[in-house]
Amino acid sequence: MSRLGNIGGRLYRGEVSIEFVARKRRWYTISGLILIVSITALLVRGLDYSVDFKGGSVFQFTAPATSAAQISNAVDAAGGGNDAIVQKVGLGSSASWEVQTEKLTYSEQTKVQDALASTAHVSFNSISASFVGPSWGSQISEKALKALIAFLIAIVIYLSIAFEWKMASAALIALAHDIVITIGVYALTGFQVSPATVIGLLTILGYSLYDTVVVFDKVRENTAGLLGTARSTYSQAANLALNQTLVRSINTSLIALLPVAAILVVGVGLLGSGELKDLALVLFIGMLSGTYSSIFIATPALADLKEREPQYKALAKRVALRASGGRAAARAKAKAGKTVGSGTGTAGTDMLADGGGDLGGVADQDAVNGDVDLAAAGLAATQTDPPDERVPAGRPAGTAAPRSGAAPARPGPRQQPRRTSATKRRPSGKKKRR
Repeated sequence: MSRLGNIGGRLYRGEVSIEFVARKRRWYTISGLILIVSITALLVRGLDYSVDFKGGSVFQFTAPATSAAQISNAVDAAGGGNDAIVQKVGLGSSASWEVQTEKLTYSEQTKVQDALASTAHVSFNSISASFVGPSWGSQISEKALKALIAFLIAIVIYLSIAFEWKMASAALIALAHDIVITIGVYALTGFQVSPATVIGLLTILGYSLYDTVVVFDKVRENTAGLLGTARSTYSQAANLALNQTLVRSINTSLIALLPVAAILVVGVGLLGSGELKDLALVLFIGMLSGTYSSIFIATPALADLKEREPQYKALAKRVALRASGGRAAARAKAKAGKTVGSGTGTAGTDMLADGGGDLGGVADQDAVNGDVDLAAAGLAATQTDPPDERVPAGRPAGTAAPRSGAAPARPGPRQQPRRTSATKRRPSGKKKRR
C-alpha cells in the first residue's frame, strides 16, 4: 500500500517513468484501429436519430403489465411500421411507454392508437398522440454545428496565445479523436441520438480540452530553457511532464466518471429511456475517450510536431552525443582501472577523454620545463665554483674537478688519468728505479 501511495511522488520526481511518448507508434496504432472501426460503422450503419431530428408520431401511455414485444407487434399490425422505437420509462406501477413511429396520417395515427389501447387494455383517450416535425430537429442540429465551430475557433485562439499554435494543433487532434470515437460508438451500438446527446457531446469537448491543457502547462514548464542545455530532448521533457500529471489526470477522471456512471445507472435502470439516459451515456463515453486522448494522443502528437523543428533536432543530436560520450568514458575508465589501477586509470581516462592533443601538450610542456631547470642549475654551479676548480680547457665537459688539497692536473694534449691518494705520483716520462 505504501508503494501505491508514493507512486505519485515517485512519478513526479522522475524516480519511476512510464514511456508514453517513446511508445507513440503503439498508441497511434491502437487509436487508428478504433477510428477505422468507428468510421466504418458510421458509414455502414449510420446514426439512429430520434424523432426530434427525423420527425414522426409519438404515442405515450401507462401500461405496467404490457411488454415491449406486444406493443411493437400491435403497432406493426396497425400499419405503423416495423421500425417503431418502443421505450419504457420508469418502473413498477408508474411505468409508462413511449412509441415513436414515422410520420403518419390522421387515419393511420387513429388505427395505431386503437391497437395500442386494445393491447394495453387502456382507454383510447388515455393514449397521448403527438406529431413532431423534422424542422425542429434540423434547427437543433444547425445550432449545435454553429456552436461547435465557434467553440473550436475560440479554443485555437486561446491556446495559440496562452501556449503556441503547435499545442493548439495537438489539442485539436485529440479533440477530433474524441468526437469520432464517441460518434462511432453510437453508430456501432445503435444508441439513439437525441438533443440531449448533442448537448452532452458539446460538454465532453470542454472536459477533454481541460485535461489536455493541464498536461500542456506542465510540458511548457519543463521545456523552458531546454535549448540552452543538453540534458534531455523535447520528447523526454514532455514524457516527464506527462508522468508528473498522470496521477492527477486519473484522479480527476475517476471523480468525474463516478457521478456520471451513477446518473447512467439511475437513468437506465430506474427511469428507463429518456433525456437523462442520453445525456449520461454520451458523457460517460466522451470522458473515457478524453482521458485516453490527453495521455496517449495529445502529448505524443505535440512531441512529434516540436521534434521537427531544426533547433530541437540539433538538441536531440547533442543529447545523443553526450549520452554516447558518457558511456564511452565510463567504459574507458573501467578498462583503465582494470589494467593500471584505479587512480592511474582514472587520470589516463580523463586525459584520453580530453583528447590526444592535450596529452601531447602536457608532455611537451614538461620537457621544456625540464630543459629550463637543467640550464638554470648548470649556470648556478658555474658561478659558485672557486677559481682553482674551474674546468680547464683540455678537460672534457662534465668531468669532476680535482679534490681539495691535490695538485691541479697539468695541461696537456689529453687529460691525465685520475690518481688516488694511494698511488705514488711519478714525473711523466721517467721509469721507476729498481
